Amino acid sequence: MLLPELPGVLTGGQVRQTVDWIADQQDADGALPWFRGGQLDPWDSVEAAMALDVGGRHDRAAAAYRWLAGRQRPDGSWAAEYLAPTGAWSETSAGVESNHAGYLAVGLWHRWLVTGDDALVTELWPAVRRGLDLVTRMQLPGGAIGWAQRPDGTPDATALLTGNSSLFQALRCGVALAALQGDPQPDWELAAVDLGTALRTRPDGFADRSRYSMDWYYPVLGGALTGDAADDRIAWGWETFVVPGLGIRCVSDRPWVTGAETCELALALTAAGRPDDALEQVAAMQHLRDDDGAYWTGLVFADGKRWPIERTTWTAAAVVLAADALTGATGASGLFADPAALPPVEADEEFEPRAG
Repeated sequence: MLLPELPGVLTGGQVRQTVDWIADQQDADGALPWFRGGQLDPWDSVEAAMALDVGGRHDRAAAAYRWLAGRQRPDGSWAAEYLAPTGAWSETSAGVESNHAGYLAVGLWHRWLVTGDDALVTELWPAVRRGLDLVTRMQLPGGAIGWAQRPDGTPDATALLTGNSSLFQALRCGVALAALQGDPQPDWELAAVDLGTALRTRPDGFADRSRYSMDWYYPVLGGALTGDAADDRIAWGWETFVVPGLGIRCVSDRPWVTGAETCELALALTAAGRPDDALEQVAAMQHLRDDDGAYWTGLVFADGKRWPIERTTWTAAAVVLAADALTGATGASGLFADPAALPPVEADEEFEPRAG
């Protein structure tokens, strides 16, 4: 299998090593946590499974998806966090979050683009459908999606820009999966159009978390902003978040760069048609790479100390996905880099970045 290779930055062998490290963190039952013995959340588990598929570890990726499907609640949700302190996984943060409910659709569509695995799509389609049906039930009148569900089953009125950008991609991936299944979901299509409009034209409909770099680039990464709007968004936050030679800050007012955010920015840059800038960011964060192919989460560059003291599967996965997007090594490389890889959405007014 062709592996992503970035000359002067990452060899194919190093990518293989990173994928193998991710696989080594997985439990025998398929659970794919942040690291062996650590917590598991559905969104990050899907991202790590996507990297396994890029690296050809298809059985491992399928096991991770099946583990998630087996723990989905009847309403389509997952717990926000799981731990296995005694060997058996249990819910340790039971809240219902929309972002977790939607992301399996992205992972499964990615899986199909890499492998053409119709059987797994058919097997897990009910879980995807339940999750995205929940997401659409959590959509607010202005098009944004509440970040969580209240105990009475109504959506929280707070909407998060990063999570909504990811859900925009998830709904579009769900529409693509629905077409494969011959099971059209017009409610998802309408929800994606309304959400895209909110992301582009109603910034005040989202909580102000502009200190966080993810809120800066995620509207581009998720596909809501393209063309000139994407260029404007990237330019708006560049000086605030990019630390030359190290990556990007996780939070604007902290001397802390993080590897996953840096590689996600690289994915957004690739989507915006700036592969050279994307490659520069992947290269800049390689100081976080460890000898066994794992990646440390971040570095406090004011004192040169890694923090937190952890190596996470989702950080490693972001590196692999960015390398794939830059090289076109798999059929899923365009999932982030090329909007044409997903169903088109109706264009409307351009997004105006939040001041500040």
